[in-house]
Amino acid sequence: MKSFHIASELRSSYGKNAARRLRSSGKIPAILYGQKEESLSLTLDPRNLQTILHSASGHNTIFSLEVKDQGTTSVMMKDWQFDPIKETLLHADLLRIAMDKMLQIDVPIVSVGLARGVKDQGGILELVLRQLEIQCLPTDIPDHISIDVSDLDIGSNIRVSDLLVDSKLKVLSDSDLVVAHVIAPKEEQEEEVALVEGTEEKSAEPEVIKKGKSELEEGAGAT
Repeated sequence: MKSFHIASELRSSYGKNAARRLRSSGKIPAILYGQKEESLSLTLDPRNLQTILHSASGHNTIFSLEVKDQGTTSVMMKDWQFDPIKETLLHADLLRIAMDKMLQIDVPIVSVGLARGVKDQGGILELVLRQLEIQCLPTDIPDHISIDVSDLDIGSNIRVSDLLVDSKLKVLSDSDLVVAHVIAPKEEQEEEVALVEGTEEKSAEPEVIKKGKSELEEGAGAT
């Protein structure tokens, strides 16, 4: 995991107007909390956080945060807010991290290889579960969890229980959850549905005929 160091300062003004002025100057407000210590209101350069978010480990990155006149601590991004139009950071919540304590986090799942059911059978690979919940020490957080889908045929799947993960990681996600599977092309699915519906209609026809016959018999008996 790449090492990042970010500098910040304590905020001296608060409120919406102060936040707007701060953003117009190229900085954003942020909150630092956690580890039963006092929460701090900070200002920092959002470009540094965006670099972290776009790194291989993304928001799971543990980085060094220096607070002017307060010292340096290990943190990670817990939450953040983007401008929906400009796609720039507006605010960030930073969580203090104890490097000797276990964390519960979600790690991205990445598929590797070309499924046999896609290559030879024309199927479609679906990645059903995109993140795996794990518990580990901060220094053991992986960038992602890889799954090899090469042997998947149409109708077969990979479940959480099938994943091979480092012994340093404890998987918290339900072991029965489907991670990935290969399904038949949409056209085949529609044909199967049409076939089933057609069969149901045909099986219903004798009942209608039988009912009609009974009604005729009843009518004849009443004459």
